[in-house]
Amino acid sequence: MIEISGLSKKYNNKYVVKNADALFPQGKVTSIIGPNGAGKSTLLSMASQLTESDAGQVIIGNKPLEQWSSADLAKRLSVLRQSNNINMRFTVRELVAFGRFPYSQGRLTDEDNSIIDRALFHLDISELQDSYIDQLSGGQRQMAFIAMVVAQDTDYIFLDEPLNNLDIKHSVDIMATLKKLADKHNKAVVIVIHDINFASSYSDNIVAMKSGEVVKSGTVLEVIQEDVLSEIYEIPFKVQEINGNRISLYYRR
Repeated sequence: MIEISGLSKKYNNKYVVKNADALFPQGKVTSIIGPNGAGKSTLLSMASQLTESDAGQVIIGNKPLEQWSSADLAKRLSVLRQSNNINMRFTVRELVAFGRFPYSQGRLTDEDNSIIDRALFHLDISELQDSYIDQLSGGQRQMAFIAMVVAQDTDYIFLDEPLNNLDIKHSVDIMATLKKLADKHNKAVVIVIHDINFASSYSDNIVAMKSGEVVKSGTVLEVIQEDVLSEIYEIPFKVQEINGNRISLYYRR
């Protein structure tokens, strides 16, 4: 369990995240939703020690974040940032192998290679492992980066907008894989995501933010409500139940 309480961050005397509370339980997918500028990525960045907070606390596994060394934290928490730029030419397998660095320090063991194989299999990119990253489509490249995070084999997985620039098929494949990691491998998967219907269909819990504050946090049923979404996004919403999923309609003429 990761527990966030009273987390705040200011830039130029303006809050980008203010007094935020959230829970990220293991075995669950938690999506963070909200409009642009809501503070979603900053919240995730503070919770993963990438950005220093001005106030509040993050507890990871019953231990405050500031008490974790970077080396130990890398074995418990993996992060996929919003933009991933690589200047060197790597194959898919070489990229995914970076996920094992906290354990191997660059000297891969048989166990490391077995975990790399498993990550490639989970993301269904085993046949691409000898291809170079710059030869891949955007969707395949994103799959490779997520496989690297999966190979890190941590209890907690943070992904900042993993569906950016992906088509529907790759988005569905990635969300299904992340849901499987939570359900079958007891990972706490936390996603910053813009697509409300993907969040609703594949998440267990949702944290909804607006203007740096957590407006609503809870189960999909509790958060995917017409009044909650209309308040956050400032447009009318209609929510319908389709095949057990709460689907949001927000079109306007």
